[in-house]
Amino acid sequence: MNLSMKWLADYTDVSDVTIKEYCDRMTMSGSKVEGWEELGGDISGVVCGRILKIDRHPNADKLVVCQVDVGAENPVQIITAATNVFEGATVPVALHGAHLPGDVKITKGKLRGEVSEGMFCSIAELGLTTHDMPGAIEDGILILDHVGLSDIPLGEDMVKALGLRDVVVEFEITSNRPDCLSVLGLARESAVTFGKPLTLPPVKKPSPCPDGDSIENYLSVDVQNTEKCYRYSARVVKNVKIGPSPLWLRMKLRSSGVRPINNIVDITNFVMLEYGQPMHAFDYKCLDGSKIVVRSAKEGEEFVSLDSVPHTLENSMLVIADEKKPVALAGVMGGENSEITDDTTTVVFESATFHPGSVRVAAKKLGMRTESSSRFEKGLDSENTMPALDRACEMVELLCAGEVVNGTIDVYPTPKQPVTLPLDADVINSFLGVNLTQEYMAETMKKLEFGVSDDLKTITVPSFRDDVRCMNDVAEEILRMYGYDKITSTLSQKARPTLGARTERQNFDNTVHDMLIGMGLDEIATFSFISPSWYDKIRLSPDDPRRTCVVISNPLGEDTSVMRTTTLPSMLKVLSDNYNMKNRDFKLFEQSRVYLPGDPAVLPEEPARLTLGFHTEKNDSFYKVKGYIEAILAVAGIEGAVFRSVSDEPTFHPGRCAEVYVNGNRIGIFGEAHPAVRENYGIEGGVYLAELSEDALYENRRPAIEYTAIPKHPAVERDFSFVCGEEVEAASVASVIKESTPLVASARLFDIFRGPQIGADKKSMSYAVMLRAQDRTLTDTEADEATEKILAALADKLNIRLR
Repeated sequence: MNLSMKWLADYTDVSDVTIKEYCDRMTMSGSKVEGWEELGGDISGVVCGRILKIDRHPNADKLVVCQVDVGAENPVQIITAATNVFEGATVPVALHGAHLPGDVKITKGKLRGEVSEGMFCSIAELGLTTHDMPGAIEDGILILDHVGLSDIPLGEDMVKALGLRDVVVEFEITSNRPDCLSVLGLARESAVTFGKPLTLPPVKKPSPCPDGDSIENYLSVDVQNTEKCYRYSARVVKNVKIGPSPLWLRMKLRSSGVRPINNIVDITNFVMLEYGQPMHAFDYKCLDGSKIVVRSAKEGEEFVSLDSVPHTLENSMLVIADEKKPVALAGVMGGENSEITDDTTTVVFESATFHPGSVRVAAKKLGMRTESSSRFEKGLDSENTMPALDRACEMVELLCAGEVVNGTIDVYPTPKQPVTLPLDADVINSFLGVNLTQEYMAETMKKLEFGVSDDLKTITVPSFRDDVRCMNDVAEEILRMYGYDKITSTLSQKARPTLGARTERQNFDNTVHDMLIGMGLDEIATFSFISPSWYDKIRLSPDDPRRTCVVISNPLGEDTSVMRTTTLPSMLKVLSDNYNMKNRDFKLFEQSRVYLPGDPAVLPEEPARLTLGFHTEKNDSFYKVKGYIEAILAVAGIEGAVFRSVSDEPTFHPGRCAEVYVNGNRIGIFGEAHPAVRENYGIEGGVYLAELSEDALYENRRPAIEYTAIPKHPAVERDFSFVCGEEVEAASVASVIKESTPLVASARLFDIFRGPQIGADKKSMSYAVMLRAQDRTLTDTEADEATEKILAALADKLNIRLR
């Protein structure tokens, strides 16, 4: 938002502070200043002059010698090649020593032997355009008589006469303060910040139309979509005289960065800048059926905006239409089919408020962000539409631009209700750490135009302050006016210091992490976004449920278009990259997440995964991987895990892959990568992978380590060799042994033997079993009885016999 300090002076006087102090204090009070610029400061020494006489240059056919009255005792001589000058013309004259934009300095000199004491100026040399000076020509001298400025006194400083000198302050207005996207809003903030009186312009109701003409004879309004149009107000102006705006209005728009067009359009832009309420003017003769309909656009409906760009609309967009066609995109831009032209005689002024989200979505989809949409998308005050409309009609009469027809159409289905909040000095002081009186707080809120009850305990929020809705907001208003820099450091009366700590889950994850680092593994981190083709590389079948992914709606590319459901492709990609970089023997791990889609209305599940990845020159590391997993289970305090061989997992080598079960639930898988998978990733040698559910590890962890005293009594050790089928798992045998009798302290596999003397599809497994009682030394009889129980349990549950 660009604020003209000359315009600001119409409402509050801050001339006693420097521009730097103004910017600093406005920033401290909550209206952040981005910077400021002095307009016209690069122009000096340019005055108004009248050409008294023109003679041909004696030494040049294309030059003329002009005698110019610049209000001095004697005329000055100016030599020019301009063809549009004439005797009696009033022109801007840059005298000797003058400065012009672009660091141009004018000096006295000779042209073909004749002295020239300066130069005449065009609009471009004064930093102006034909929009700023309608009636001027671009390639000639600015003739002031042709732009209605012949009454400027001779010798008058042109910067002052044209109103070029101004200071413009650029504010960064946050989205919660749309009221400050206006001169009045910033004037209100300035007045409170500097303790100055605020003089708002009294809006005069338009004079009654002499012939008693009524708006009912011209227009009707039907708001069909009241969810997106909160209020729609309209007035009609007839006998419109389209022409240029007066100089003061054009210069105010220019200082605010808005291009002057004509008096009617300039009035709508002026009101938008002054009140922060965007307006639009329709050419009445272009409205079919003399009716305005506020409705949702029809799907695929065509619309050409004021900038002559065609657009295809969607049903989610709100349009202002007549009986046949859309004439404006609500809150964004008007249509080319109803714009104000030189032959316009009757105008419909629109002042409305629309749903902020609807305006923003429509503007973004069509690439049409405008001054209007930038205001509407922040949420405007519905109570401001009528004052802005009355101000526009007042300007019409002020500029003699037409006659305002009697009556107003104002469709306001759900009027805005006032908001009241408590004003409790004790609560606010405690919250802010200050010591301000109730009276000071009440007076501050009054200055900000909040209503204050007689007992000073309740405030009424003004309609333009939708950002104030609770005690915290009230406290912020008081504090920013009191001064953030005045807050002193105090000890909180309520807060208590707390010591930050990791959660139990974070400690568990860190324990696993530190153990793997200590065992020589290197940690990696990979993207959660992958390509769907990666599932092909790990040999997942087309109907594998892991192919059902969360799809990214706006991916950076196909390689990052879905969210992974398994971490194996990511690990294999890193293994492949390392292998290609000649790294031949390495061990990696990653603690990450996968994303499992479910109900589209809710976010996907994000279970944690612990992934291991090894590469070796030889295919001899299956049991090493198993050892790492056993170490992970041990650090988690998980006992009784069962490893079951599997051969149908497509990513792994059949017969060299096993699943891990805890309490009957599968928690992971590990093994050697399938040769086809290795080939897909271009890796030779041994590749071993493991994917474990870290959530399951945490859920099955041992809650706490309990101290057990060193046994006082000796143990009895017995060795057993069993013959069983190849399908019998070693862990299952150990589990049955431990469950057979409470005297079993441990069961350790120390040998596996296969041979013809055992039989086909058979194997021999040897276990060292330790028997111990905590309160006594076992007798041979007790040891024998325990042995019988072990053998009986194995025979009964696993059909195993002694060798």
